Amino acid sequence: MQIAVVGTGYVGLVTGTCFAETGNDVICVDINADKVQRMQNGEVPIFEPGLDLLFERNTRQGRLHFTTDLAEAIKPAQIIFLALPTPPGEDGSADLSYILGVANQLSFLIEDYKVIVDKSTVPVGTAERVHAVLAAHLSEDLFDVVSNPEFLREGVAVEDFMKPDRVVVGTNSERAREIMRELFQPFVRQGNPIYFMDERSAEMTKYAANSYLAARISFMNEIANLCERVGANVDMVRIGMGSDSRIGKRFLFPGVGYGGSCFPKDVQALARTAEDNQYEFKILKSVMNVNQIQKTILVDKIKAKMGADLTGKTIAIWGLAFKPNTDDIREAPALYIIDGLLEAGANIKAFDPEAMPNVRKLYGDKIQMVNEQYEALIEADALAIITEWSVFRTPSFKVLKQLLKEPIVFDGRNLYELERMEELGFYYESIGRATVEIPVETTKA
Repeated sequence: MQIAVVGTGYVGLVTGTCFAETGNDVICVDINADKVQRMQNGEVPIFEPGLDLLFERNTRQGRLHFTTDLAEAIKPAQIIFLALPTPPGEDGSADLSYILGVANQLSFLIEDYKVIVDKSTVPVGTAERVHAVLAAHLSEDLFDVVSNPEFLREGVAVEDFMKPDRVVVGTNSERAREIMRELFQPFVRQGNPIYFMDERSAEMTKYAANSYLAARISFMNEIANLCERVGANVDMVRIGMGSDSRIGKRFLFPGVGYGGSCFPKDVQALARTAEDNQYEFKILKSVMNVNQIQKTILVDKIKAKMGADLTGKTIAIWGLAFKPNTDDIREAPALYIIDGLLEAGANIKAFDPEAMPNVRKLYGDKIQMVNEQYEALIEADALAIITEWSVFRTPSFKVLKQLLKEPIVFDGRNLYELERMEELGFYYESIGRATVEIPVETTKA
């Protein structure tokens, strides 16, 4: 099939590349000329495991193309995917100006039948708004508008796209339904379903799924905080809960809150949709409040141990991205923790395998970036672990203890066993578990 993808962010670039991988001819459009030039030169502008291999193969074999010219991209296309930003406004609602703006442009460019697909996460009713914009200048027999929400997890987005748990397609058009069925058939050969439904239900499905997962995370963070108060171990609680088939094991790991491009804005947008329809979504308000507090809980732990005034103290940070296997720092807990530590007067030495260039753009020389994880520990008063990259799971504790001024670790992701840290002589605070104190004989002079 001939496909155009408008927007080359995480969703757009993964979508275009993966469709090309199954033999489609794909043109990706972006208004950023420098970015398009870099992609035409073979550079992948984001870090996403496995994407570079598919990108290189499909550009080399002529199935994946890039342009700034919308008219050029959509002329041969049967299907046009809109993978554009929907940033939250001040009131939490999704900003649809990019999507509606492109829809308006398309209304003057389309000459034959196209399926216009909302791939971006959009509020309920957006497909109808896009349809209205297109219909202002186009005959309605020249297009159908479809909702096809993405369920990609950054870090495993390629795998999620190529082997989806399910595909959701919102359309009342039989013609569009058959085109979308044919397009996605190669991705569901193992029997995973394509769910067809109306556009509004498809739009709601995306928000409902992300908001429910965010609620699970916030619930477990609340349980973890209570575990600390009552002397329970959240690891044991999590195992006990997760073994219940009605609950399941996923998204029960406590930590320093959720971040990224999806959960924060999607929860806000769904809450705003509820308000706009005169419904008070009490659970979502609590989810957002809990997450906001949880993002700085590590700062509170550090200050409780080391003093409210951290002037002259150096804190080493491992992990800056909002999750492992990405360079995305949007709404990353690390940013809130850095802000809190800087406000308290601390010096910061940070390491992340991929996200440091993005963080450097925000902080400049306010924090020190280092090239290797152990370098961050040199002359540091404590280590704070914020992102659970695999490289942090089995460090050399001997080196860690040698380099830190004091063997003090604040772990926002519960990477290490309490008994092990006690045997090694660390002061170790994690989330929802007992604090391991430093034995007197191991404390440095």
